[in-house]
Amino acid sequence: MFTWVKGFFVFSIMMSERKSIVRGYVFDLDGTVYLGDKMIDGAAEAIQELRARGDRVVFLSNKPIATRRSYADKLTKMGIPATVDDVLNSSQIVARYLQKHLKAAECVYVVGEEPIQDELAEHGIPMTNRSEQADYIVLSWDRQFTYDKLNIVYQAAMRGAKVIASNPDATCPLDRGQVPDTGTFIAALEAATGKPIDLIAGKPSLMAAEAAVSHLGLPYEDCFMIGDRLETDIRMGNDAGMMSVLVLTGVGTREMAERGPYRPKYIVPSIKEVVRL
Repeated sequence: MFTWVKGFFVFSIMMSERKSIVRGYVFDLDGTVYLGDKMIDGAAEAIQELRARGDRVVFLSNKPIATRRSYADKLTKMGIPATVDDVLNSSQIVARYLQKHLKAAECVYVVGEEPIQDELAEHGIPMTNRSEQADYIVLSWDRQFTYDKLNIVYQAAMRGAKVIASNPDATCPLDRGQVPDTGTFIAALEAATGKPIDLIAGKPSLMAAEAAVSHLGLPYEDCFMIGDRLETDIRMGNDAGMMSVLVLTGVGTREMAERGPYRPKYIVPSIKEVVRL
């Protein structure tokens, strides 16, 4: 009888301690929370439950063709209340990096769409329309990318301008399939120059991981990184010492995880299973 009571008592303490631990959840968006304009089943309920039990949530997207405000509005309309401060993206991480590293009189040439240019402007980053004057080139997803733009970036890189890419994703998942992303432009430039670009700001960089956990205010080991891409989401989570979770609603598959170099700690069918980890 005493043994049973003691066991019950110890179990109660353990359960109490577990409930007091605050966990952080870093959610990718495309392929994890939604596909295009269609929310993945159970996403709103899962995030609501995490927040209700006191855990912390932040959304981290590599996609630079939308503003953080638009992401927050989209999530809110889908039934996941979010503010601009709940969202981090690769454009913001690029801007923060340049704020720290640009020297006086240096400027940036941007290949990218209006959202990333607006983010840089909001952070006070000086930009130029003349690539020959640029000390940095920001290479981002540009749906009007052309041979002329590739040549501009190539010539600037050969002159010594540092090339920073917003994100390395080769494709972006949508509800109707995948479309080419920034990674395809990186591949073209690297093939031309014969060398890697200087920096990638978004996932899987440790800059992106640091931005997420700093926002959550928690140590890496108390945070989950949930996403659908092995080479970005899972790699970053593993490299940073987070608990990596692959969801099977986007690009990554169980077979890819089992035979590839970036192995998640957990594999779940979708975001709604995350609350059970």
